[in-house]
Amino acid sequence: MTRNDPPALHWLVGAELTHFRKQAGLTIAQAAGKSGIGRPKLGHMETGKYTQYPDDVANLMTVYGAPQRDVDRMASLAGSCSGRSWLAPWKHLVPDWFKTFVGLEGLAESEFVFEPMVLPGLLQTEEYAQAITDATGFVRRDQTERFVSFRLTRAKRLTDDVPLNLHVVVGEGALRLDVGTPDVREAQLRHVLTLAKLPTVTIQVIRPEDGPHAAMTGRIVVLDFAQAQSIAYSEQVDGAVYVQDQDDVRTYKMAVENLKSVALTPAKSLAWIRSVIDWH
Repeated sequence: MTRNDPPALHWLVGAELTHFRKQAGLTIAQAAGKSGIGRPKLGHMETGKYTQYPDDVANLMTVYGAPQRDVDRMASLAGSCSGRSWLAPWKHLVPDWFKTFVGLEGLAESEFVFEPMVLPGLLQTEEYAQAITDATGFVRRDQTERFVSFRLTRAKRLTDDVPLNLHVVVGEGALRLDVGTPDVREAQLRHVLTLAKLPTVTIQVIRPEDGPHAAMTGRIVVLDFAQAQSIAYSEQVDGAVYVQDQDDVRTYKMAVENLKSVALTPAKSLAWIRSVIDWH
């Protein structure tokens, strides 16, 4: 894990504790009785609002009948929940639901993103990010500069010492979106081509003529972790949905594979982006 974020890690541990409890067929009250951990404390452990001590986590996982490898994995994960979050400078600027996501992103080993209408934040240049921020109006003008600095710091996850493995499928409309000036748009497209040269970044383009696919309802994200189970994420106008049930996550992963197969190959995608630059 290259970016420390205790709140996101607490959330991740809590999500897994909830998953294993439900898999064991226990209510919170039953789990509290079997583990000797108070019901209120256990509830807060599951929501990530209470410190999850490794011994308590191991105790719960044992009660839930989890394999020893999962008991050890979860205790180790809980033991790493310390230190200062990299998000601290922007904690009052970013909404809580999005802080959780970028915190999880910083902990992830790999990420898949499908974005039909706008380039994902991890791929944005400073000028493009500035233009998007100005146009959407979700950030007060006196905070725009700080929000853009947050976006850029987040994007450095791609070039960390242990970089995020990123696979993006982006809609044609996102690449043609009228953002900023023509120079800003061209620089953004060239930046995408530069990022695609990184061995940890894969970019595919999907066009209307490529036909229907499994993510017609919009943007999806799947995060994979070295020590935790995968989660899926979808964004709304003023919030987000986090998918933790592994059967549901597998459905998202099926959609991911469908998107990869329907979209242009990475090589053809980059050629298509170059053609857009040349056309302009």
